[in-house]
Amino acid sequence: MLLSIAFILLAGMFMGWLCAKLKLPGLLGMILTGILLGPHAWNLIDSSILGISSELRKIALIIILTRAGLTLNISDLKKVGRPAVMMCFVPASFEIVGMILLAPPLLGISVLEAAIMGTVVAAVSPAVIVPKMIKLIEEGYGTKKGIPQMILAGASVDDVFVIVLFTAFTSLAQGKTVNAIRFINIPVSIGLGILFGILAGTLLGVLFQKMHVRDTIKVLIILSISFILVSLEDSIATPITFSALIAIMFMGTAMKKRRAEMAKRLSAKFNKIWVCAEIVLFVLVGAAVDISYAVSAGITVILLIFGVLVFRISGVLVCVLKTNLSAKERLFCMLGYLPKATVQAAIGGVPLAMGLRCGNIVLAVAVLAILITAPLGAFLIELSYKRLLVK
Repeated sequence: MLLSIAFILLAGMFMGWLCAKLKLPGLLGMILTGILLGPHAWNLIDSSILGISSELRKIALIIILTRAGLTLNISDLKKVGRPAVMMCFVPASFEIVGMILLAPPLLGISVLEAAIMGTVVAAVSPAVIVPKMIKLIEEGYGTKKGIPQMILAGASVDDVFVIVLFTAFTSLAQGKTVNAIRFINIPVSIGLGILFGILAGTLLGVLFQKMHVRDTIKVLIILSISFILVSLEDSIATPITFSALIAIMFMGTAMKKRRAEMAKRLSAKFNKIWVCAEIVLFVLVGAAVDISYAVSAGITVILLIFGVLVFRISGVLVCVLKTNLSAKERLFCMLGYLPKATVQAAIGGVPLAMGLRCGNIVLAVAVLAILITAPLGAFLIELSYKRLLVK
């Protein structure tokens, strides 16, 4: 295991640095590292690490969402209002509809299979988007109109909506009935996540005010509370749940509201942890990618992915209509909402594991969606934000 960790960190850092030198997103190098080191290529990552890969990826997401919360200002988010709410579900809905319209004639699959494929592809990647939006907030680009805050919040909630739809469609494909409670649970889980997060953050703010400990200890306490929230969500068997990842982000936001100076220091601490967590996250995302599926998919699947991205961009445009954003700022919102990675790596292989007829093609589309949109979206954000947004 230790040798595998060394390979992941050293090769991930080197490939990330190499891509940065070539003016490409560093995460592209990390994903490529994972593909090469993973079980579908050189098989240099220990099976014990691959066995807990999903948990390690979740820890990395917890770190970056906590940092996002410590950076996010609720008053800025309130200013955005309606577009921020719409970004949580409208672009994903447009992309799913696009998949339902395009996939059956292009791939010869049924409408239900296309819907399953759409829900796999439709989720954006908070792991890619959140660090980029934090960077914009710290540099002050687009913050006056709440643009990075809006994209950050939408990317954090979007996954909850998509995964619920994915569960519903796969249940239908297996001949099961879909419970309406699942759909009611979408807004409820988001609302409860925000509530629990604000409550936990407020209590931690009070605790840290009374208990004078090092910032490193505070970070460990916050991470421990975050792990408890995620474990609690996983253990709840009731139809109504809460979103732990949203709770974690709003926990940081509540701490920032109560003690802004402390939040700034803690954000810097989490930024240092993210240096390692980012490498682990994207190398393990790459390790989950079976490149043979991407190679066998052919040009039709690539055209399909770009086709549904047009629907996603249209959905983002609908969200920012009738706002005070300029044409350049609206264009940035469309580009900033493209990357996919973590959700596709997590659920892309589920239909195949279920034995569904569309399993192989869904996995191929998920793999290509990661390889195309994660580096492309990250590259376009980096390339355009100084030109399209006001500092």
